[in-house]
Amino acid sequence: MIKDHPYDDGCKRIAASLFLEFLHKNNLLYKGEKKRLSEGALVAITLMIAESRPEEKEIMTTLVMNILTM
Repeated sequence: MIKDHPYDDGCKRIAASLFLEFLHKNNLLYKGEKKRLSEGALVAITLMIAESRPEEKEIMTTLVMNILTM
C-alpha cells in the first residue's frame, strides 16, 4: 500500500494505520505489557519502505518479519 499509492494522499499514514490494526487483530501489537513498536519505529519503518527500491521488497519484508519476532 505504501508503494502502490492507491489513494491520492495519505498512503503512508493509511498503510501505517492498517499495519497497526493488523498487529492488533493478530495479538501482535503488544509483547507482554509493552507495545512492540514505538511510534518512532513505526514512522521509520514506513519511511524506509516508502524510500526503498521495488527490487528490495524481499529485504523489507524480511526486515519487518524479523522486527516482529523480536
